[in-house]
Amino acid sequence: MVQGAGHFLFPVLRVIPNPWNLGGVVLIVAGLGVVVVADLQFTRAKTTVHPFKESTALVTTGIFGFTRNPMYLGMVTILFGVAVTVGTLTAFLVPPLFGWVLSAGQIRMEEERLIRVFGSAYTVYAQRVRRWL
Repeated sequence: MVQGAGHFLFPVLRVIPNPWNLGGVVLIVAGLGVVVVADLQFTRAKTTVHPFKESTALVTTGIFGFTRNPMYLGMVTILFGVAVTVGTLTAFLVPPLFGWVLSAGQIRMEEERLIRVFGSAYTVYAQRVRRWL
């Protein structure tokens, strides 16, 4: 929504022309896929996907073996897909800003909670698997 508004209010420069902008759909679908797979893993582990609730299980396998934050990675990928689809430079400002806000705020808060709940098991996991990719 923000990207669309930026595109229409400030269409700075079209950087991805038609029909190449349709490649953004691939990124959107991939991002959705990552979010769904991560959600299913949390459901199987019987732990919450809600970022403000305390986790009851530390999920470290599957997609969580590649990235500690697949749901956020999926969201950023979706936003990049929207940016590609919109095709203007303005739309590409949102995904990195959103990623930075997540890293600086939400993810740090969640990591502190995970260290408190899971201790060294989370610390070892965090040393083995990168935050994003």
